Amino acid sequence: MKRFYQVLRYLVLFAIACLLLWFSFRGVQWSDFSEGLKSANYAWIAASMTIGITAFLVRAARWRLIMLPLGKNVTLSDTWHGVNIGYLTNFAVPRAGEIARCGVITRRKGVPFESVAGTVVLERSIDLLSMGLIFFSVMIFSWDRFGTFLSSEIIDAVKQKFSVNIFWIVGAVLLSLIVFFYIIYRYRKKHPFLGKITSVVKGIIAGVLSGFRMPQKWLFLFYTLLLWICYWLMSWTTILAFPAVVGLGPNDALFLMLVGGFGWVVPVQGGIGAYHFIISLALTSIYGISQTTGVVFATISHESQSLTMIICGLASFAAVSLASKTKNKLS
Repeated sequence: MKRFYQVLRYLVLFAIACLLLWFSFRGVQWSDFSEGLKSANYAWIAASMTIGITAFLVRAARWRLIMLPLGKNVTLSDTWHGVNIGYLTNFAVPRAGEIARCGVITRRKGVPFESVAGTVVLERSIDLLSMGLIFFSVMIFSWDRFGTFLSSEIIDAVKQKFSVNIFWIVGAVLLSLIVFFYIIYRYRKKHPFLGKITSVVKGIIAGVLSGFRMPQKWLFLFYTLLLWICYWLMSWTTILAFPAVVGLGPNDALFLMLVGGFGWVVPVQGGIGAYHFIISLALTSIYGISQTTGVVFATISHESQSLTMIICGLASFAAVSLASKTKNKLS
């Protein structure tokens, strides 16, 4: 039965991805789409992919810093392979990449899975905070352009869809979480399953706390800044690759980076459909760019990033598998 629900969940998310792709490509003239692909300067796309690989390396180096206080000799190679395999896994099972990369470190170094998961929670929390700071900065300094998109295309759409104030939804979710954690704490000693959840939470907290004990906090902040600069440069070099949007500037690249980030967060396989939909929507709504041009831009941007993730992921998967087989033969 569990296997059935896993397959059903996969198919539902894949159907959502296909539906979003259909919405994105609806009305696009394929001849114009083909011409748009041919007009791109793929030297800039190659530059964007190279910067993407650099971002993977920076993320791996930053993640290693968080795990150093756990007392295990986690190397840059370990975290590099973990990050890459995590990205690759997301193309097969949405949002399972974080679990996969934790598993890589656990198998290679013997660090408790829960503690590794805690470092990922901390890392993603920092990313969320960074993204929020960038988002509000962009909104404040360019509200006349980007605020309209946020208000009309996202907030109003959510209100019309659910017919309820978004703050009520957030409040209900927070209340549910408080009740959930209270039940676990109250009955953790009486029920083995709740006790297991408690031990997992403790492991995650230990991993999070390890981040506050990292010996090189300033280096961590530098890596975080460098990581977002890489993401911004990936967006800008992709803009430079298209004659139809080459007039857009650094601020526009920053905005599209943020909008694209929302597309990758949607729990569908590799952001497929969601990324295409939100990027093309932003380009048509804010800049008045044609739907075909918007879809071409979104397609090459997404597929170049996806190809980078898949290549690096497959290479890391092969390296980890080979190292594991060699270790088993020696033992």
